[in-house]
Amino acid sequence: MAIQRMPMTRPGYEKLSEELERLKYGERQAIIKAIAEARAHGDLSENAEYHAAREKQSFIEGRIGELEAKIGAAEVIEPPTSGDRVTFGSTVLLEDEAGKEYRYQIVGSDEAQPAKGRISVLSPLARALIGKAVGARVTAQLPGGKKTFDILQANFALTE
Repeated sequence: MAIQRMPMTRPGYEKLSEELERLKYGERQAIIKAIAEARAHGDLSENAEYHAAREKQSFIEGRIGELEAKIGAAEVIEPPTSGDRVTFGSTVLLEDEAGKEYRYQIVGSDEAQPAKGRISVLSPLARALIGKAVGARVTAQLPGGKKTFDILQANFALTE
């Protein structure tokens, strides 16, 4: 079975890598010490500190496994800085029918932050935009209903 590659921008990849390092070499070590200390208090059946530490360890180990899988399947794609076609990593300037403008960058699912203008490649809007060029009109089925946008610009730097 082939590994499903997950597109990701470089900043998204680095953010996941930093979290993995922090968990493996910071929090994992701290929780091992906390478990050892709690174990030293004696009877484990009624030791709340021990059970809390084991629960936290379970969560950390699960998150480490999840991050390792995501990083292992990551395909880092550099955002385009020129051209008029919308692709993964593209930043687009859209205008809706009311004349309101929106700026979005199409990123991997783990990087999406719609409030900051970063939408998932799997979102309905991104799916409608991929492959289109500046000047095209796209209609997407959004949570609030169908919405139509004109693509004004593509592939420029997004400022937060």
